[in-house]
Amino acid sequence: MKRAIFPGSFDPITLGHVDVINRAIDLFDEIVIAIGINTDKQYLFSLEARLAFIKDTFKQTDKIRVTTYEGLTINYCKEIQADYILRGLRNPADFEFEKAIAQTNRNLSNIETVFLLTSANTAYISSSIVRDVYRNKGDISSLVPKSVAKFRLE
Repeated sequence: MKRAIFPGSFDPITLGHVDVINRAIDLFDEIVIAIGINTDKQYLFSLEARLAFIKDTFKQTDKIRVTTYEGLTINYCKEIQADYILRGLRNPADFEFEKAIAQTNRNLSNIETVFLLTSANTAYISSSIVRDVYRNKGDISSLVPKSVAKFRLE
């Protein structure tokens, strides 16, 4: 079975993430969207909310599983028997950053990283931009799935 992990904090998941996942579905038997838990990081959305956003977005897709993990991504890959890490690239800066991580992961394991370029219509979207717009009460509906757009923090 060709299983890929798509790791991230997904704070929140964006249409850029969704684009990469949807285009990768045919490449793998299963994609595990894995929310990394970093206790040192401050998140805008709770872990429960982020899980709900992703599960709702992909509820019609059999080949998607949503999980959480702590620690090194490659260790989690070994735990769930994933041989691939899926990553989206928006720009050259993403490539340089992701290349270094992929090379380190490859050096530490036999896990391959597969890069997909984001589509032109979503390449400008980042979770940090979405969070900024959201915090300032802007309309994020063109940047995120419906499950995120309808959510409001108390």
